[in-house]
Order: sequence, then C-alpha cells, then structure tokens
Amino acid sequence: MDGTVLVADDDRTIRTVLTQALTRAGCKVHATSSLTTLMRWVAEGKGDVVISDVMMPDGNGLEMLPKIAQDRPGLPVIVISAQNTIMTAIQAAEAEAYDYLPKPFDLPDLMKRTARALESRRRVAPAATQAGHTNDRPDDLPLVGRTPAMQALYRLVARVMNTDLPVLISGESGTGKSLIARAIHDFSDRRTLPFVTVTASDLQDIEGPARVLARVKGGSVLFDEIGDIDLESQARIVRMMDSPGDHVPRFMATSQSNLGQAMEQGRMRQDLYYRLGGATLEVPSLRERVDDIPLLAEHFLFRSENDGAPKRRLARACVELMRAYSWPGNVRQLENAIRRLVLTSRADEITRAEVEAVLGNQPEMEPVLGGGNDTEKLSASVNRHLRRYFDLHGNMLPPPGLYGRILREVEGPLLEIALEATGGNQAKCADLLGINRNTLRKKITDLDIRVTRRRKLM
Repeated sequence: MDGTVLVADDDRTIRTVLTQALTRAGCKVHATSSLTTLMRWVAEGKGDVVISDVMMPDGNGLEMLPKIAQDRPGLPVIVISAQNTIMTAIQAAEAEAYDYLPKPFDLPDLMKRTARALESRRRVAPAATQAGHTNDRPDDLPLVGRTPAMQALYRLVARVMNTDLPVLISGESGTGKSLIARAIHDFSDRRTLPFVTVTASDLQDIEGPARVLARVKGGSVLFDEIGDIDLESQARIVRMMDSPGDHVPRFMATSQSNLGQAMEQGRMRQDLYYRLGGATLEVPSLRERVDDIPLLAEHFLFRSENDGAPKRRLARACVELMRAYSWPGNVRQLENAIRRLVLTSRADEITRAEVEAVLGNQPEMEPVLGGGNDTEKLSASVNRHLRRYFDLHGNMLPPPGLYGRILREVEGPLLEIALEATGGNQAKCADLLGINRNTLRKKITDLDIRVTRRRKLM
C-alpha cells in the first residue's frame, strides 16, 4: 500500500496495532486519540484515508463525516465502532462513510479495506443534510449483534433503505422481521411519511387496496406475513403495486414460511413473489448467532433497569446455558425470558437454576422456514443456505475470505455440540470427531469456544 492514513481512536492498543500494521504495509500513519486533532489534519490536507472510531473523548466520529466530506470531498473514511447495532451501521452508511467495521475487527480484513480505499479515492457526495436527523431516531432497537450474519444484514439494510426497491424480509418468528422493516422506513428518506402495516383482513374486500394507499400517502407499506394472505387478496396487492396512484409507496413484506415452496404448491402467486423480491433480506435465527446471546441479554437487562426494574446481572453459568438452548422463539423469547428473570430473581445475580426454571426442557426443533424436511441431507441444506447468502448480495460478491468464514460457521457449532455431548471431555470429543486432541485444542482456542465439564448428554 502507498499513502497516508489518519487513525483516530481513544484506545492506545488499537492505535499502536494499526500504526504498526499500516507502516509495515508501506503507509505513512498519523494516529491520535482526539477528533479535534483529526479534523485539523483533514483541514490541512493531510491523509489519503481516515480510520476513525465513533465514540471519542471529544465527540462522535459519525457526526464529523459531513464536515470531512465538505472539507475534503472524496476522502474515504472507514468507521470502526464497538457500538454493534443496526443504528450505527445505518448512520455510517447515511453519512456516506466509505466502509464500516464492528469491533473487534479482523485486522487483515481492515487492511484489505484500507488498501481498496487508497486505490479508489472515489468521490463521496456531501452528507451535511443528514446531520439534522440523527438525534430524533430511536437508539434502543433490539437489533443488536456483532456476529458476521448480523453485520452482513446491517450492511444490506443500509444499502437498500434509500432505494425504491420492494423488500422481502424472511426469518423465523421472533427474529425481528417487522423491526427490520420499521428501521428501513425510519432511517430512509420517507421517515416523515406514514408507515402502515397491512394484514390479510385489510384486503378482504375490493376497496381494501384503495384504503391502504390512502393511509400510506407515499410512505411505506408492510404486508405482514405475506404467505398467510389468500390468493384473491394477493391479486389485489399485485394490482396495487402496478397502479399505486400519484404517491408511490415503498412496498415491503415479511414471511416466516418458504415462499418459493408456497409458490410451487400454488399458495403464492408467482407474479407477486417476483414483484416483492426486489431485495431479499434474511434475518438469522438466534441459533445461527449464539455469540450474540450475551450481548442481547445485557441489552435486555439494561432496558429493564431503565424501565424501573431491579438491577440484575447474569452468572457466567447462565450465559453458557443460554448459548446451548435452541430458542425456538428467537430474540423475542430471549427478551421475555430476561424480563421474567429480572422480576423473579431473588438476588442481584441471576443463577443457573433460575434460568433453568424459566426455560424448562429443551424443545423439539422444527424445520427452519419450512425449507427442508427430516430427511434433507446436510449438503443440500448447506447448498441452500449458501445460495441464499450469495443472493443476498445481489450483483455484488461477498467480502473476501468467504472460505474461512464458512468453515468457521460449520466448525464452531460442530465442536460446541460435540463437546456438549461428551460433557466437555476433550479426549472423548477428539475421538468422536476423529481428530487429534492437539488439533481439537487448537480449534477450541482459534474459535474461542468455552468448554465446560459436566455430565455428558449422549
């Protein structure tokens, strides 16, 4: 790499690591813990790329982006943040940051993104008009997560929110599909217009679509659980989308069923399916992002405390139990469980026994999104999920390093389940998997898997 990189972060370790890595790569680096210093450097014309944290001692890095764009049009800014929420990702996109990475970030990935930023020198349009809308937006969206699945979802939401493409949001019950739709509206150019949720009952008569359009007034309309709407009402939706009148709304839909399968079975109109599929977002289940469970639990504990409930914390054993639970009700079930635990716990620290009492027995799992059956081969399931992952990126390729990320996604659950099944006995687990014990230990360390010795389950 060749160029000058300005690094702004209040964490001395991060500044040191980035300075060393970028210098070894051939860059000149100016590092600071002050936004004021960063802005002075920018105004003086220093730097070809900026890497900035969001929360700094003397201000908010996101709020500086419009000023940077005004002073230095085309200067790429890579935002890094420990605030791993959808709001952070969306605000970074709205302020036209060149890129956004959550902390903790992968250093090789950040280096590659910095290299691309240095090569591009692309012109970024000023975003000063966005600054006035920041303070009146909700900051308590329970769309929290630092796992790759959630970060990919955040980026897709940021990419589609200010387009006019219809959006189809799929996912199991309780994953937050409606919240995603609401976030797309609240952070879009239509935020001042109505957001209308439509169910099957709103479309039962021929005048239903006209009433919906009159209510939405060019805002956003969400068809809740589109797969549950009858074929006659689906035909009315098609006509509504084809002739929306003078004020064209943004069309969105949610579904927890497999609409492709429903279309094959004649329960979903083909023309409606393809009209709604302008952009498809899949919200991962909680089982697919267990590393977010501690973060979500802390979020709900903090929210309960703000609502006037007693202050509570989870014992370490509670978090391990929650990670092993299957959560058929997903994030909504976790939220309700935390609320109940906050109110029923006898002490400040919630115990494992109390969590066990609330969660009960591990429920039987059903096929996800109706997309498979009990006899589906693992290879077929992996093929289906990978194709969906590529489809989510539209005409763009996923970020580099896909092979390693996919292997981690498969290896992590496999090792966790095998360790749980063998009661945390690594010798038995290695024998079960057919690998060397030293290999198992290395993978446990690399994948940051917690090992707990307990009575084996199988």
